[in-house]
Amino acid sequence: MATTRQAHTVWDGDLLSGSGVVTFDSSGIGDFPVSWPSRAEQANGRTSPEELIAGAHSGCFSMALSHGLAGAGTPPTRLETKADVTFQPGEGITGIHLTVEGRVPGLDQEGFQAAAEEAKKNCPVSQALSGTEITLTAKLA
Repeated sequence: MATTRQAHTVWDGDLLSGSGVVTFDSSGIGDFPVSWPSRAEQANGRTSPEELIAGAHSGCFSMALSHGLAGAGTPPTRLETKADVTFQPGEGITGIHLTVEGRVPGLDQEGFQAAAEEAKKNCPVSQALSGTEITLTAKLA
């Protein structure tokens, strides 16, 4: 069954001096302020589209990797994934780097690396972002 999730943003003012609020409608988890300076300079307590993408990508990748490992008979006890989404003003998003550290009893580094590469390739968020270079560092804890 397909699912659809919703969020919306209200923006006031122009790009450089304006600001907005992103609201996660489906989950109701809250309102998150955004602004150009939080995107192109320092966060200063506000989020950015890139941080939201990083959250989505790290979550999706972790689910895909967990599923793949379990399907291969080596379920993880813990995965910690970080996504670094790089934004260059004037160019856009120039790259995403995933870093994952996992505890996977019965699996060696080579097997973990292979599973992580497969998850990177097949996670739906990676596929949606396929126009962007995605790199990966994977290691066992």
